[in-house]
Amino acid sequence: MTTAKSIRKVLLIGDDQQLADWAQQAAADPALRIELSVLPVGTCVLDWLGSIGRKQLPHLILLDLQLPKLDGLAVLRTLRNNVSTREIPVVGVSAEYTQEDVQMGYKVGANVCVAKPASPEELAGLLVQQLSYWLEPRQRELALATK
Repeated sequence: MTTAKSIRKVLLIGDDQQLADWAQQAAADPALRIELSVLPVGTCVLDWLGSIGRKQLPHLILLDLQLPKLDGLAVLRTLRNNVSTREIPVVGVSAEYTQEDVQMGYKVGANVCVAKPASPEELAGLLVQQLSYWLEPRQRELALATK
């Protein structure tokens, strides 16, 4: 049985319905232990930042870098400038995966930039990989630091 502590919260910020559907499919797999929230438009991030508490923060943010209105890089800047979200790992995804996009994503503060997944299985694999990389080493370090 999965405990609440083992659930990993993922926030998807993006307007790509297919990406959101695939993320929901991945989150539905009990073996992945993912609780997914979706913000469909970048401008929603500003409202979200104003309303979140510490316990509601995601463990990982999956950010579409091509958003309407407030683009993904502007959203990323906002996340990195906010004390509450500054340290949350952000995976930038982009359909137009050019070297310039990647460099700008890293410059603004993405932890990793990837091309949009081609399948639900690829997205599930990406989430597992990134959650393992960014969370498990930190959990071990925190466990050692509290002993």
